[in-house]
Amino acid sequence: GKMAAHPPKTKILISANERLQSLKEAFEKKYGESPLFYARAPGRVNLIGEHIDYCGYAVLPMAIEQSILAAVTVNDETVIYLFFYRDFTVSSEDIKIDRNNPQWYYYFLCGVKGIQEHLGGDPLSGIKCVVDGSIPASSGLSSSSALVCCAALLTMEANHKSLNKVALAEISTKCERYIGTEGGGMDQSISFLAEEGTAKLIEFHPLRASDVRLPDGAVFVISNCCVEMNKAATSHFNIRVVECRIATKMLAKARGLDWARLLKLSEVQASLGASLEEMLRLVAEVLHPEPYSREEVCRVLGITAEQLSTDLLSPNTQHVTQFKLYQRARHVYGEAARVLRFKSVCDEAPSAGNAVQRLGDLMKQSHASCRDLYECSCPELDRLVEICLQSGAVGSRLTGAGWGGCAVSMVPTDRVEAFLTSVRELYYTPDPHRAALEKQSLFVSKPGGGAMVTAEL
Repeated sequence: GKMAAHPPKTKILISANERLQSLKEAFEKKYGESPLFYARAPGRVNLIGEHIDYCGYAVLPMAIEQSILAAVTVNDETVIYLFFYRDFTVSSEDIKIDRNNPQWYYYFLCGVKGIQEHLGGDPLSGIKCVVDGSIPASSGLSSSSALVCCAALLTMEANHKSLNKVALAEISTKCERYIGTEGGGMDQSISFLAEEGTAKLIEFHPLRASDVRLPDGAVFVISNCCVEMNKAATSHFNIRVVECRIATKMLAKARGLDWARLLKLSEVQASLGASLEEMLRLVAEVLHPEPYSREEVCRVLGITAEQLSTDLLSPNTQHVTQFKLYQRARHVYGEAARVLRFKSVCDEAPSAGNAVQRLGDLMKQSHASCRDLYECSCPELDRLVEICLQSGAVGSRLTGAGWGGCAVSMVPTDRVEAFLTSVRELYYTPDPHRAALEKQSLFVSKPGGGAMVTAEL
């Protein structure tokens, strides 16, 4: 019951919070008035369950304290005035998003447009807004989704509407597709559904979140490898989505299912009523490890090259000539099983002596699968994970889409100081670029709370 509740609205003493206070001052300086309210949406770290949300499988993230924060006033014009590093102004009757040239403010506009469509497309109240972000960009900690969520939340509040957290998460997931990301909804869901002090198992269709109490005696440390996920990563990401879709069709067809209807690997499992272990056996039996050519995909599915292009590939994956179906499907089913094991270790034995070790092992297996089967790591991330393990982490893995960004490590509480010193010395200090970024690149993270609206006391 309580999960679908509305995002909390609280009154707080702005001056007691340095970041809110300086945002308030920036707003007043820019617009000559005080903010009416503030909206906040957190970034996240995914503890385990990478690249499986868009295949329909449960994931296990927690919100971090880094967030997108916005100060807002409302007016009678239909104009959105926005300041986030620089100015941007747009009429709310004319929101256009150019997916070939993504700018930061498009993520904000995605959130506005998503709420506008949900409310029936009428013109919105005008807003003036100053945005501040503390989530490192392109780090795999979900800064762009937090911006979408924050914009959706403040647009709703500015228009005196109220929606529950699940609805907000679903709208925010859908509207990120205006930019062309076919994500599965993990980032938006944890941003809204997070609660302080607990990680969440997030399941999809229907969307729900359950608490996962992490074991005592260990903390999670985030470390950024300082390689930004670049534009190429977006294309890699969309290629993986397509490879999973084609693998879905192949497995379904081999088992006589109505394969044209099925889009996600989880739907094949559900249709067969099979376990994840049985799905892994099916992958080994039906798919071969050598990459598939376009011709072979067409031959096996009995479709034309044209049908492949229009029905299975996305606009930005038309150039792909080979598909690693076996590897991608094996990663997804294996990773989905690791998520469930991770949760059951937390549920059964949070205080058991070996719980931390068992979770650490699952994280290590997850990284190996991301690196070898899903191929979403990079040399710097692999090196960073190695250094984290060598510095005292019981488990470490890439988190977020990969191809750059962050690793998350599980570190016994009594080893944290030594761990941080060692990772600093081995990874950050030797490289001037990394050394300069180290302050915001290496930090301990506790599970934070979800998106909320606050006003001044």
